[in-house]
Amino acid sequence: MANAKKCTMDELLGSDVASKKVIAGDTVAGKVISVKKHEILVDLGAQGVGLVPRREASFVRNLNEGDDVTASVIEAEMDDGYVLLSLRKAVKDKGWDEIQAKLDGGETVEVTPFDANRGGLLVEYEGIRGFLPVSQLSAEHYPRVGSSDKDEILQRLNSLVGKNIRVRILDAIKKDNKLIFSEKEAIKDGLAERFAELKVGDTVKGVVTGVVDFGVFVNVDGIEGLIHISEISWERVNNPSDYVKIGDQIEAKIIAIDKERLSLSMKQLVEDPWLSEVENLKKGSKVEGTVTRITPFGAFVQISPAVEALVHVSELGEGSDVDPEKVFTLNERKSFKVLDIDKEGRKISLSIAK
Repeated sequence: MANAKKCTMDELLGSDVASKKVIAGDTVAGKVISVKKHEILVDLGAQGVGLVPRREASFVRNLNEGDDVTASVIEAEMDDGYVLLSLRKAVKDKGWDEIQAKLDGGETVEVTPFDANRGGLLVEYEGIRGFLPVSQLSAEHYPRVGSSDKDEILQRLNSLVGKNIRVRILDAIKKDNKLIFSEKEAIKDGLAERFAELKVGDTVKGVVTGVVDFGVFVNVDGIEGLIHISEISWERVNNPSDYVKIGDQIEAKIIAIDKERLSLSMKQLVEDPWLSEVENLKKGSKVEGTVTRITPFGAFVQISPAVEALVHVSELGEGSDVDPEKVFTLNERKSFKVLDIDKEGRKISLSIAK
């Protein structure tokens, strides 16, 4: 049966067949002769008849008789006389050429993640699988959660699977099969224009994208902003999640701008209650307060909702070996005397009232 096939091909190709032989690694063009479940036959003209094997038949869908195809030669001549072809390799080779052109031109392309892991998103472009690392995601998509919340990071990344994302090719090395994308690079030019429009003191609107121990991350029209825990409220903040949650729309004031991020403040959009509350205090006056913290250098006392003052260890007795924990009890309420009020430094010093 193999000999019969070979004779048929020789008749088709005529005397030129010997001078038109292909070699492994060549890229050839042809026309589909037949599409079967287990193989695809391709007319290569004077170069013979090519066979695409079963393992690649499922890779090439919607292929019909008469279609023009480009393939890579895997084996120049098999026992039955066919040229063994790979359409997958040809697609990949063409894909790498396209990828290199996009990389060289700095073009933006669109990818759709098909899977995720804690390191980032798995994508495919032009038949080549690549990777979009977490570090290269935009402020809108970056999974800003606590470093220990690994399950939540993966959950946030999985929510991006199946969504179209505009990216640039960051690195492409064919021999290593390495293809890395960046969403940050794709939006960089637009962000530069938006940064130029902003200035310190502006009030901006944004969406909370992450709540961590040290503050709140906010997406401001594609620009990442951070509200440090000290800028969330005028009162002492122990847990930022008590004030905002992911997805909240908030307003904040720009207090600093660098090339990649905005420093924001929520508290500076409202009047500082500390200033109004200290107006009722006078040096030498007596106040009531609750001990909120005890440290080696003294105790902090809450004397009004927005005002916390310090009783320094030097006010607890002679010598430097006085232990504040032996003088105070956490949450106890006592009488104190105002020693000093520093409005610029927002500090109030107390001593124990006698």
